[in-house]
Amino acid sequence: MGLLDILLGRTKPVAPDLDQLFALPSAAITLQAAAGFTPTGAGAVCFATVEGAAFEQTHREVRALLDADAEREGPPVELTQDDYGYSWLSSHRSPEQLPELVNDLHAVNSSLEANGFGPQLLCSLAAFERADQDDDRRLALVYLYKRGTFYPLCTRPGHQRRDNALELQVASALEGDLRIEKDTSRWFPLWDAPGMTG
Repeated sequence: MGLLDILLGRTKPVAPDLDQLFALPSAAITLQAAAGFTPTGAGAVCFATVEGAAFEQTHREVRALLDADAEREGPPVELTQDDYGYSWLSSHRSPEQLPELVNDLHAVNSSLEANGFGPQLLCSLAAFERADQDDDRRLALVYLYKRGTFYPLCTRPGHQRRDNALELQVASALEGDLRIEKDTSRWFPLWDAPGMTG
């Protein structure tokens, strides 16, 4: 960053730090104590879809790597596309296997990054829910790849409404565990993201 950048108020973008994902298990303990949310075992990585043989090969390798895990419970890794044309690679684990889920998310991000597809990575998320059957809210801790930060996202399945007050409460509670995105305009709603639909 040069003198002109400083004078014009430009800042150097934060480099992605995938190791930040490994802070999720400890943040989950804080989240449960502060707001009563526990892991669902669902997580996903979102990326811009790319055409071409190299990307298809990388995608197949990532799926094979994750599907080869003998300890995996539940459905295999799934690839879906949302209404906006972005691809989601979803992993499902049992709720107590959050560290393994984080390893899955890290492996997907690392593989895409190592094969030159880092610019296509958008975000990763781990989903949480409350044990209360009357509370249908879902919470995700979303990692923004290009910012190297997290933000909480709280939605109700089937409704395009957010609980902003709860998001701010969770962000405040997790500041000691995660690098929280300070610019709330970057707390994008991920309607119907895998793991958030119930």
